[in-house]
Amino acid sequence: MKHTREKFLKHLIVGASSLPILIEACTKSSDAQSTSTDTTSSTGSGKDCIVSPEETAGPYPYDLSKDSKMFRVDITEGKTGIPLGLTITVVNTNDNCSAVSNARVDIWHCDKDGYYSEFAEPGYLGTQDYRGKTFLRGIQLTDSNGQVKFTTIYPGWYSGRVTHIHAEVFVNNVLKKTTQMAFPDDINSAVYKTALYSAHGQNSSVANNAADNIFADSLDDELLTLSGDTTSGFTGTFTIGIEP
Repeated sequence: MKHTREKFLKHLIVGASSLPILIEACTKSSDAQSTSTDTTSSTGSGKDCIVSPEETAGPYPYDLSKDSKMFRVDITEGKTGIPLGLTITVVNTNDNCSAVSNARVDIWHCDKDGYYSEFAEPGYLGTQDYRGKTFLRGIQLTDSNGQVKFTTIYPGWYSGRVTHIHAEVFVNNVLKKTTQMAFPDDINSAVYKTALYSAHGQNSSVANNAADNIFADSLDDELLTLSGDTTSGFTGTFTIGIEP
């Protein structure tokens, strides 16, 4: 199925770690954040045990679960960008947020220029056809601590949305949660000033997370906790609360 960004945004319903490779890149908080091109961090607020907000999977979901090669840590496939090491923890909100092991976690996001794999789509570089490509998509099963880790890059942005990563959680092959992860505004700004991202530059379509039609009503519960900087990269943590 193919959706243009324009069609998706027109019909969108609101509400609906070490870094081992040299490539140049989501927890919850409106706490203090530091802004610096060389040293940037944001720390989550440590909220009580809650079910993560449900969000749309569109416009670019693609089920690759039947491909064993997609069960992987490194999802970059040679895409350049600031490194991002991502740790996601899945917890059971019906059991005091205990770890959920053996849950399947699927993630996907755009590259530094705002394009997704598996689709042909418009953008600032013109229409790019990435059908048959699988970059920046990956799947893992949670360990005994309810965690999965991915090595990726800091996403870019595309018209109508702020920076984000999509995630789906399955338990016993049943979809339990579709959600998204936001990035702190100050870190987005610092990243998009760097040489790797400056050609696309700052997001000119959505001013910040508060203006985004997905995150505006639930940002505290969808904001990644990040540490690191634009030189060496970032590590991010995020907790997804589900009701198995």
